[in-house]
Amino acid sequence: MASQSSSLKSHRVVSHKEWLVARTALLAKEKKFTELRDELSQQRRELPWEAVAKAYVFDGPDGKQALAELFDGRSQLIVYHFMFDPSWDAGCLHCSFWADNFNPVIVHMNHRDATMIAVSRAPYSKLAAYQKRMGWNFKWVSSHENDFNFDYNASFTPEELANKQAFYNFKMQNPGHSEREGMSVFFKDEKGGVFHTYSAYARGIDLLNTAYNYIDLTPKGRDEGGRNQYWVRRHDEYDR
Repeated sequence: MASQSSSLKSHRVVSHKEWLVARTALLAKEKKFTELRDELSQQRRELPWEAVAKAYVFDGPDGKQALAELFDGRSQLIVYHFMFDPSWDAGCLHCSFWADNFNPVIVHMNHRDATMIAVSRAPYSKLAAYQKRMGWNFKWVSSHENDFNFDYNASFTPEELANKQAFYNFKMQNPGHSEREGMSVFFKDEKGGVFHTYSAYARGIDLLNTAYNYIDLTPKGRDEGGRNQYWVRRHDEYDR
């Protein structure tokens, strides 16, 4: 696939009047897209829930905590499944790209009764060291001693990797890696019951990356030529 930037030199240039006609025509489609997105968001909220019956205990900055404790006094919990295999010395660079978007927005989520955290399988000592390197302060806990990431289809066994068959993104396929990207949402009721309400993976988490949403507005767009995120580096590695 040719680079998006290859067409910039010969891109059509018109008068303001013609530009306004073209832009207004696109605006009609954008408004329709917004309406459809609102409908989809409502349908997402109307999905049935499933009760979380298994007891999960995580290790993090506040010591050992159960899943219900991670809500931090709120009724909604957003979990980013951050790719960090226990054998790795650093977190996934693509998940790191996503995580660079977390810190500025979490305070706003908190004021809408939602807590957001990241969960990875690597031991907490590795998470803490990498988080310090990256300059993040969102809550990040380890599921190293439980099956949470396996149960929510973001981590895979050696057998699944060898067979190139695992349930990822709601179908059987080759996951490609021991860890994959994703997010899951949970709700806690007044009695303390915890429910799984939603999960998304792969391109399903695209909108969580605000940098990409801005890049998509530019003439070059993502300019990846079919090689998704080939250019991405950890934010402290771009000048190396």
